[in-house]
Amino acid sequence: MKKLVRSTNNRKLAGVIGGLAESINVNANLLRVIFVLALIPTGFSLVLIYLLLTFVLPNEV
Repeated sequence: MKKLVRSTNNRKLAGVIGGLAESINVNANLLRVIFVLALIPTGFSLVLIYLLLTFVLPNEV
């Protein structure tokens, strides 16, 4: 498992999901679909987690 960083080449917004997908070797598009589907039952609290990770995770070098 790779170190969790924001992706610079596999990003749509901030690269958080792309970086997570690269670190756990999962297709980034699949992870994005799961993220969007999980937004509704969690009351959009995942957006806050995404924003927090945007500021906490370093960019890929």
